[in-house]
Amino acid sequence: MKKTGILTKIYIAAIMVFMYAPIAVLIFYSFNKSRSAAWGGFTFKWYFELFESNNLMDALINTLLIAVLASLFATILGTAAAIGINNFRGKSRALIQNVSNIPIISPDIVMGVSLMLLFTFLGVMFHFEMGFGTVLLSHICFCVPFVVLNVMPRIRRMDQSLYDAALDLGCNPFQAFFKVVIHELMPGIISGMLISFTYSIDDFVITHFTQGARFQNLSTEIYSMLRRKFPPTINALSTLLFLVIIIIMVLINVHDRREEKRRAQKIY
Repeated sequence: MKKTGILTKIYIAAIMVFMYAPIAVLIFYSFNKSRSAAWGGFTFKWYFELFESNNLMDALINTLLIAVLASLFATILGTAAAIGINNFRGKSRALIQNVSNIPIISPDIVMGVSLMLLFTFLGVMFHFEMGFGTVLLSHICFCVPFVVLNVMPRIRRMDQSLYDAALDLGCNPFQAFFKVVIHELMPGIISGMLISFTYSIDDFVITHFTQGARFQNLSTEIYSMLRRKFPPTINALSTLLFLVIIIIMVLINVHDRREEKRRAQKIY
């Protein structure tokens, strides 16, 4: 048993090293004064140059704006969709829920190409170009299923009689919905919103196909920069992005653990 435990720990450690060693190297070289692979001394120069780059700052603003708006609208639509799906009965509910999961399991390139063709067709019909609006709609499209996936378990665990009890105690349907239903679903709603925000920041393929010629976010701007040369500011930018994603994921895990403790305290 002890040998098995040691082998398991070694295996997990090797997997972690394999996964995170490249990121550790990237973070290390973000503080390298030299532009080459040789170590030239410690510096914050590339971080300062990163914030002085107008193209990267514009791309960062576009990325954050798209992520915030997409996660907000996707949360509203996904929550409403989850409540609507739950109101179906029998095979219809299972069918609709499976259909809503298709964007999650389908390859990004399939969604990117299909959305590009759709926006191209609509652009010809209504005379508009792809840009901020098309990227925002695309991100909302692939973020909504993640919200549904997070909210549905909360709906199933919720006591359906709470809504009726709120009505009996004097709430109108509007008050009962927001004070009882939304309150009970809030952990799933927050998780879905944070995951949508993370996926929106991280997306490249769908954005690449739907951005048009004049719009750039961080992922596409980095891609265009790497095609020309490899500026060390990319290391600094990638380090900051990695830290942001880690912070978001830690917040999600902390929130979920607190919610589990709160439910456990209610039971006992």
